Amino acid sequence: MRAMLALFLGLFLGGCAQRHPELPTVLHVNLERYAGTWYEIARYENRFEKGCIGATATYTQEGKRLRVVNRCFDAQGTQIGEAKGVAKLASPFDTAKLKVSFFRPFYGDYWVLKLADDYRYALIGEPSRKYFWILAREKALHVKDKEEILAHMKTLGYDPEKLFWTRYP
Repeated sequence: MRAMLALFLGLFLGGCAQRHPELPTVLHVNLERYAGTWYEIARYENRFEKGCIGATATYTQEGKRLRVVNRCFDAQGTQIGEAKGVAKLASPFDTAKLKVSFFRPFYGDYWVLKLADDYRYALIGEPSRKYFWILAREKALHVKDKEEILAHMKTLGYDPEKLFWTRYP
C-alpha cells in the first residue's frame, strides 16, 4: 500500500512539476468567420483519431460558442467515425483560447496558434504540446503556406517530424 501511495505521489508531483514554455496564440478569432468546415491537413497522432486517414471538423456558431462535428474517413473516403461536441471561450476576453468537450463535463484546451488573415488555414494546439493540428479550408495547402507553417511550428516548440499527413482520395 505504501509503495502504491509513493508511486502515485511521485507520478502526480512529477506531472505537476513539468513546465512548458509559454505558448502564444493569435490575438483574436472571429468565431463567425471561423465557423464552417475545415479539413485536417496534418496532426500529431492521438488515440481518438486512430485509423483516420482523413478528417474534417465542422463548426457552427451559436453565440459565443461553437457546435463541433468531427468526422473521420478511411483511405477510400468512407466516413468511419463521428464525434459531436461543443467549444466555448476559455475566457470572455480571449477568443483564441477555447475549451472543447466531446464528453461533458470534461473539456480540453483548443488554442488557435496561427490563423491566415483570410482564414484559409489554422494551427491548433494546447499548452503541453501533446496535440497539434493543421487545418485548412481546402484539402491541400499551398507550398508557401506549408513552408511557413512548418517553420512557425518549430518556434512554438512543436516537432514537424512528428506530423501525420492526412491523405484524401
